[in-house]
This record gives sequence, C-alpha cells and structure tokens, in this order.
Amino acid sequence: MPVYAQLLKGSRYTDPIDGKSFKKFLSYGYGTTRPNVLSPSTLSLERHRLLWLYLKNKTSFFKDSLKVLHFAPEQAFYKRFRDLKNINYTTTDLNSPLADVKADICDLPFEDNSYDVILCNHVLEHIPDDTKAMSELLRILKPGGWGILQIPQDLSRATTFEDDSITDKEERSKVFGQYDHVRVYGRDYFDKLRSIGFEVEAIDYTAELPPEQVDSYRLAQGELIPLVKKP
Repeated sequence: MPVYAQLLKGSRYTDPIDGKSFKKFLSYGYGTTRPNVLSPSTLSLERHRLLWLYLKNKTSFFKDSLKVLHFAPEQAFYKRFRDLKNINYTTTDLNSPLADVKADICDLPFEDNSYDVILCNHVLEHIPDDTKAMSELLRILKPGGWGILQIPQDLSRATTFEDDSITDKEERSKVFGQYDHVRVYGRDYFDKLRSIGFEVEAIDYTAELPPEQVDSYRLAQGELIPLVKKP
C-alpha cells in the first residue's frame, strides 16, 4: 500500500473494491478538483466504486462463465478482473500498454457476436464518430449479451453538446470537462444507444443503497449506470 494510504488509514470511509478504510479519500479532478473522492488504495473514483458494487451485487459477472471484453482497462479493475477464474478476459485500447489487443473502437478486429459482456467506460466521449463506435460494440456483442457503457454525463442537459469550432485546449477543458473530450453527453445518451439497436436501462443504483453506504463508499448520488443489452 502506498505511504499516503498508510497515513490516511481510518474508519470513516471504505473502498468497497478492496475493503480498506480511511479517515478520508484524496482529492481529484481536471480543472475543478473534487475533495475526498480518490481511494488511496485502489485509486478508484466514484464511478469505479459504483460499478464494482453493481457488478458484484446485481449481476453474475463474478460467478458465470463469461467472455468479457474490457476497453481502456481501469487500474482499479485490471488485475482483479484478470485474476477471475470464471471469465475469459480480454482488454483492448488504441494506446494503453495494458491492452491485449490494440484496436480502434470504430473498426474492431473481433468477429460478430463474440462477447457475453462488454465494459467500455469513459471512452465514447473521446470518439468523434461515436455512432460508428456504438455500432461496433453492438456488432461484437452476443445476442442476449450485456454491457456497461459509462460516460461523463450532464443530467441537467436534455441534449448532448458538441462544438468542433472550440480548438483551444483550455477552453475545451472548461466546456467539455477535459481538453480531449469531444462532447458533453446529455440525457439523450440513452436514446442514442437505443437508436443503434441496444436495449437500454439507465440504472440509479445509488437509490437502492442506504444513504450511509453511499456516503461511506464516497459514491456520486444519482449517477446513472448505462446498462445495454443486445436483443
């Protein structure tokens, strides 16, 4: 465990991914820093902890024999998923050194109907042609298969915002949250996925958890998990 994690050991907050507890979490953020959100042990953020809890408590991810494709594997998950005996686990990314397969999400080298589960989190906001990327994800998912396609989402926006005319990196960071994001997804994200051919559920898993657990795990109240299924 890193030295700073040792210094922050306590009982106030808990990372559900590894079960370790701390008196506080670390601050994190681009531009605007969010206090008390980065786990000192797994380096997970709110979305990672929410996804872990959902996978563990509401899916068969840790039990069934599944063929899984994970895009841009997150540090908090990579080794833990790799060690699972029940899944056939493949990672992919265009640039990540953790990727088993280097691939463009808009032109994937996988056969149709290949995977039971796809995890593709905080990727699509970087992709100019997200329609093509979503279509590729649908193509390689098995009928009856499912995926989680998390994105940064502004739920106060009805419609997704894009503006290619903003080229200054600092301005893009202000508008899009990061300079390398190409859009801010609104509530219409789920309808976009449906238009591609997915069945979609927008799951507010924090609403199913006791408020004290949401606080203890440092989750973002109301963050939605985009669960997709291939008919």
